[in-house]
Amino acid sequence: MALVRRLRKVFGPAYGDRVPGAPLSPMLASTGPLPAGPGWSYEFKWDGVRVLALFDGGAPHLYARSGAVVTLAYPELTGLRLPAGTLLDGEMVVLDAHGRPSFTALAERMHVREPLRAARLAGTLPVTYMIFDLLRFGGEDLMHLPYAVRRERLEELDLAGPHWMVPPVFADGAATAAAARENRLEGVVAKRVDTPYLPGLRSPDWIKVKFDRTGDYVIGGWRAGARRLGGLLVGMPGPAGRLLFRGRVGGGISGASEQELLDVLRPLAAPASPFADGAVPREDARGAHWVRPELVVEIRYGNRTPDGRLRFPRFLRLRPDKTPEECVEDDDDAG
Repeated sequence: MALVRRLRKVFGPAYGDRVPGAPLSPMLASTGPLPAGPGWSYEFKWDGVRVLALFDGGAPHLYARSGAVVTLAYPELTGLRLPAGTLLDGEMVVLDAHGRPSFTALAERMHVREPLRAARLAGTLPVTYMIFDLLRFGGEDLMHLPYAVRRERLEELDLAGPHWMVPPVFADGAATAAAARENRLEGVVAKRVDTPYLPGLRSPDWIKVKFDRTGDYVIGGWRAGARRLGGLLVGMPGPAGRLLFRGRVGGGISGASEQELLDVLRPLAAPASPFADGAVPREDARGAHWVRPELVVEIRYGNRTPDGRLRFPRFLRLRPDKTPEECVEDDDDAG
């Protein structure tokens, strides 16, 4: 409560009334084709997790997209200092030996809340905070300003440190996409240069382009096969708290992934299916182990059939940073 009182002095009495646990909910990008023409800025899409950094006179207070406080997870950021009343938006990543983000490595960091363990991991799996927006500075609200102005103000701060940086932006979308592919990055984000920051909204003014079609889905059950885990039964949140069935996913599950999935699925065992009645075909439901619909996985797929099933699905990874409520499908990939 003392921290909230200090922040309300900086930002005003409304602080804390917008999103519980965080100064605000981040602006989100829509999925779509790479836009072209004047008025757009392009940057690489980093394979990490969204983090807001809030300053009140010392080391930053860090918040996940959900509003959870994640300051203890990233002790490397304690050296980043800015005036009280400053708020940054960015992506926390772990870079591999080739300088590419590794979400698998980051997964070991994002939920750590024990200072000693976090300090040890900071030495073996250090993070880099990719700062891409300046929302407030010294108590001045900048969100109403055009993105180009906010970006200019951000670059003037010269935030280059051992564990934080302001990644570059580019004017040529096609060249940015080509460079991202060449460096095996996840994709590109395009932003309109003349638009404000819209907290909590998924806006068409920000477009994310993923090179592989992927989606986040909820595990509702699993089946054995030639191996202990032959396939995941996945779905999307639907009416009345039941899942809408999207298919069985067996491809892409390595031996290590199989063990990881079984370790987290077995404690979630449930007596009945969490899917809507009649949603799971009989051949998929036969011998299924049902689980509480609490785990999110990222799936790569070709497209979706008219009835919503994933074609050619392959497991990519668990998404412990996301909740089932955050799973939203694109409307334009069914056919």
